[in-house]
Order: sequence, then C-alpha cells, then structure tokens
Amino acid sequence: MNMNRLLPLAASLMLGLAGCGGGGGGGATPPPPPPPPPPVTKAEAFQLLNQATFGATEAEAQRVIDMRIEAWIDDQMQKPASLQLPFLQSLPPPQVGMFELQRDRVDIFFRNALHGEDQLRQRVAFALSEIMVVSELGALNNQPYSLASYYDMLAENAFANYRDLIEKVTLHPAMGVYLSMLGNEKPNPSLNIRPDENYARELMQLFSIGLVELNPDGSAVLDGQGAQVPTYNQAVIEGFAHVYTGWTYAGAPRFQDVFPTPSRQVLPMQHWPNFHDTGAKTLLNGTTLPAGQSGEQDLGDALDNIFNHPNVGPFIAIRLIQRLVTSNPSPGYVSRVAGVFNNNGAGVRGDLGAVVKTILLDEEARPDSRTEINGKIKEPLLRLTQLWRAYDATSQSGRYPFSFAYFIFGQGPLQAPHVFNFFSPSFAPPGEIRDNNLVAPELEIATEYLNTFVTNYMFYQTFALNSTNGELNEDDIYIDFESEMLLAADIDTLIDSVADKLLAGEISETLRNEIAGMLALVPDNETALRAAETIYLIVTSPEYAYQR
Repeated sequence: MNMNRLLPLAASLMLGLAGCGGGGGGGATPPPPPPPPPPVTKAEAFQLLNQATFGATEAEAQRVIDMRIEAWIDDQMQKPASLQLPFLQSLPPPQVGMFELQRDRVDIFFRNALHGEDQLRQRVAFALSEIMVVSELGALNNQPYSLASYYDMLAENAFANYRDLIEKVTLHPAMGVYLSMLGNEKPNPSLNIRPDENYARELMQLFSIGLVELNPDGSAVLDGQGAQVPTYNQAVIEGFAHVYTGWTYAGAPRFQDVFPTPSRQVLPMQHWPNFHDTGAKTLLNGTTLPAGQSGEQDLGDALDNIFNHPNVGPFIAIRLIQRLVTSNPSPGYVSRVAGVFNNNGAGVRGDLGAVVKTILLDEEARPDSRTEINGKIKEPLLRLTQLWRAYDATSQSGRYPFSFAYFIFGQGPLQAPHVFNFFSPSFAPPGEIRDNNLVAPELEIATEYLNTFVTNYMFYQTFALNSTNGELNEDDIYIDFESEMLLAADIDTLIDSVADKLLAGEISETLRNEIAGMLALVPDNETALRAAETIYLIVTSPEYAYQR
C-alpha cells in the first residue's frame, strides 16, 4: 500500500481518538470520585453494636470504626455459628436426670454470647428465639439436647431463607413437643381423636402472619366499615392442623408414647403415613389442598402457602426491628424492610440476611437527629451481657452457670414462660406511651418485683462479684475493673472511663453530677469502692437501660 496514503489516514484516526477521549488530549474532564463516607464515630459504633451484638465493647467499636459499618456486618455474616449441642454432647452423662444439663446449656449460651466471634449471628438467633418460642419451662425441661439443637438451628439459619427456617422449625422435635405437633394424628371419631390445633394457630399468629391483614408498612388493612380484616378463621386452623398429622421422633419404634432419646431429640421429625390425614384441607387465601397427597407434600404446600402470604414481610420486619433496633419503627422503615423480604434485589423472597442488613443499615437505625421514640428499652438480659462483655466477666472455673437468670431478670435463654415470649410486641404501659399509640414491649416485665431483683443483682455484681474479692467460689461470675481502680483518685477521669465503656462517653450532666457527688463521699484511697460505685450507678441508670 502507498505510504503517502496511510499517513493522512493514521493522522485522521488519531485525531478521532483524541476527540472522544481515547488519546488523553482535549476531551472532557472525568468527574471527580465521590468523597469517602464520613468516619464512624464511637457513639455510632456503640449504637450499632448494642443493636447487633450482646453488648458493645471498646475493642469491637474500634473494629467497626476501622472497617466501617457495612463491611463489619458483611464480615459478621460470614462467620460460622458458635454451637451449643456439641458442647453438651461432650459432657459426661448426668448423675440424676437429663434436666441437670440445662445448667450446662445456659453456660454455653453465655460463653457464645460473651465470647463468640459470630456476635451478629448469635444476636439474631436470640431475637428469633423470642419470635419462634420453645422453652425449658415445661415439657422440655428434661430435653436439654433438644433445646440446644433448636438454638443451634436458629443460629445456623439466622441469615438463611425464611421458608427454609420455618420448615426446620416445624420439624424440629423441640417445637414438636412444645406445641404438641409431635404425635399429632388424623381424626378417629370412634376414639374421639381430633388433630391438635396448637401448632397450626401459633405458626400463623406468632411466627408468620399475625391475626389481621397488613399493608406493606405494617398498618392494618381495613374493610369498607373501617374494621380490621382477620387473616384466618377456624376452618383454616383446622385445615393446617390436619396438615400437621403423622409426625413423630425420627427412628421411633412406634408412633405414640416414644421416649425422647438423646439422638431422637435432635433429628428432624419423621413422617408416618398411616397417621396422616389425606383428605382435602382449607388453607389461607381460599387455597385448598387436594385429597390424596402425602404428608410431605401437604407440609410443603402448606408452608409455601404461609410463606407467600403478603403479611409475612411486614410481620417479620416489625418483629426483628423491635428486637434489634426500635420499639416503634415508622411505616416507612417497616415498608423498606418488608420490601427487601419480598425481593432481596435478586428476585429472592425471604432472604433473612438481606433483611437483617437492611434493618441495621436503615437511616432510622442511627438517625442524624434523635426523637423521643427512637430506640428501645434494653432487655434486662442484654443489660447484663453488655456489662459482662465490657468488664471481661469470667469465673475461676471458666463456666457461666447462670441458669437462674429467668428468676432474677425475667429472661433466660429458651426460658420464656409461654409461647408468647417474655413480653408482647404490642405491650403499651398505661400513660404517655399508650396515650400516644406507642409500644414498649420490654416494659411488660419491668415490674416492681423484677426491677428490684435486677437492681439488687447489679449491686451484688459490682460490689461483691468483682476481681478484688478474694473469697469467690469457683463458679461465681465476676467482673474486672482494676483499670478503673487506677483512675479512682481523679473522679472526673474515673467517670469518663466507665462512661466510655458503657455509654460510648455520652453521659448526661445530671448523671455525671450524681455520681461525682457520691464519689466525693468515698475516700480517694478506697479505689475499689469508687470504681464499683461508678459502675453501679451507670448500669442502674435510665441512660444505660435505654438503647439509642
């Protein structure tokens, strides 16, 4: 080819590239990169950690600050579950009865809650355990393996799909015993046998859709007369009760009156076709299951019917927001979380990991300006675990045998008094809260009796169960505040140190002045007493009891 013709062509090509920015010449200047997000403050880190863990610590707050909030959440979701059942199974058989292992089950719960690296997973599992309730207080008292296995199942599925979770909940023998689905059999009029309706009611009422139809923002749907619309009737309850027939312990030699061996307590229940009702069954939204299906088919179709009900998104959104962030989420907050439940952005319904992340990243989780209805009352057990985590609580034996937690704090791991949990999500104490159509669920157990017990225990914990006590028993759980003792001569520095550990430094002048006034009465050489007084006055204050 003629080189004299190539040169003008090459020049023209270069000019064209330069004109579209390809040659780095006189093209448009690319826009500057967006500014980095503002740094996370210690207060914001503490706020997140008190929502997403068993208590903020200064060390974990620094991790949040270094990683930033979303990366910390993503990292937490990748951590494997800290489990309870392997620990129980490693222990020697109890001397008297299986109930003795309940103490060890509570021990491993606190070990995981205080020291588990999967803090977010454990915290969400605790929230789920207050929604899909089983309890040691009752028929499961002698089945510690079953309870440990149930909690492990919640932890392992904390970020899984809700549809998978409700199937595992339904078939877990702990739930089978607690809500009497295990051994539920088809009708037999000659023997006056009718399917038990207990689980049929509670799966709908408490675990999934509630009693009335909901809008996406959690408000009740109203009919033409302004009345709320029920989600189900007696025919639907009976339909689901007939679905849940024919299930008993896996590997059982017979269907009825089976002894719960250690292995049977932890395996999903097994279906016995001869005890299943194969008739047609009425479900939600006018759906009818056809006759002649197997028990497994009926169960799968019935759980799909519940899972796809439009109430599930807002119902679960409200329950999890209340347990993690705030008692009174706005309709917009509920709607945003319910929308993610309905579609995680990839066309998947029921993605609990996406739901939890949305709850914690929402603008209402850490609002720029606070209002009176932001946040919630901390559950009593979480007030204790935050103190324990902040002050490295341990015992000489390394155990946390706090099995009597329920009697002091009104709460304990899988120790709810009934299937409705420790408190109702709709509880509103009389007065200003109820008058403003707000709720404060945790205040249902803030009785005079329990408030006295909690305050007295915090006194005992700080003044007696601490590292300066040389007469501790091997299982006494004590806190270590020796670093505060080194600061005790300077009242302001001491208060700052404790407030930093427990309140992210956000202490009111009123509380500061009350503590300073008390410390002024204590000789400055009484360093342990000064440290204990400061911690006690903060952990029994409204500022500590309130989760921002």
